[in-house]
Amino acid sequence: MGSRVAGKVALITGGASGFGRQSAVRLAEQGARVIITDIDEAGARESAEKVAGETLVCKLDVVEDDQWRDVLGRGLEVFGQIDTLVNSAGVALPNDDIESISDATWDQVMGINLTGTFLGCQHAVRIMKQRAGGAIINLSSVLGIRGDAQSLAYCASKGGVRLLTKSVAAYCGEQRLGIRCNSIHPGYMRTPMVQSWLDTLDDAAEVEQGLIDHHPIGHLGDADDIAQMVVYLASDESRFVTGAEMVVDGGYTAI
Repeated sequence: MGSRVAGKVALITGGASGFGRQSAVRLAEQGARVIITDIDEAGARESAEKVAGETLVCKLDVVEDDQWRDVLGRGLEVFGQIDTLVNSAGVALPNDDIESISDATWDQVMGINLTGTFLGCQHAVRIMKQRAGGAIINLSSVLGIRGDAQSLAYCASKGGVRLLTKSVAAYCGEQRLGIRCNSIHPGYMRTPMVQSWLDTLDDAAEVEQGLIDHHPIGHLGDADDIAQMVVYLASDESRFVTGAEMVVDGGYTAI
């Protein structure tokens, strides 16, 4: 067990799999108590079984303001504080180009990826300022920096997360709240969401190789690459880092 975030309490959305699950594991390894949330409560409980440390599991649909209030209230009741929020819940859907996208797809992607992140930030600021400090970590994407023809709503939502993060960071700094807010921008990673997309393709192997070729480092990343950045941003090691976009993409945006 490490001590990089010892004594801190971290709430993680999208904790049933992928970045959220691995972030919970790594934060706990470094001494944090973790609140694992997801709309998939069973998956969140499976994540908790992999965590070495104190956990609380809560069902949370990130687009529902009342559920945010309930979960945060429960977290405060159990642990007495919340020092870190990891907004990891996200979704990508098919038929997401400018001609094919439906209103329902647009609304769902923007709701989970952007509105859910906004609600988390808003509630976290209100709680963290009472302790004069905290860290908010928002999962964006390289597609929040660079466009993609087949990912209209996803790009728009993740680009929104990028600038929402900067606005929150600027506000918290202006108000001297002691709260830092940063975004992480993964490249294409080996996560369940990416794998489920590849599984729908007839030429999955060819597409996967194409993705690898777009990363100068020569391979795709995985959830642990992001979890390690989450630990850094949650820790006091990053005390002078706020409003930053931490690009973890194997060089995807460098070419």
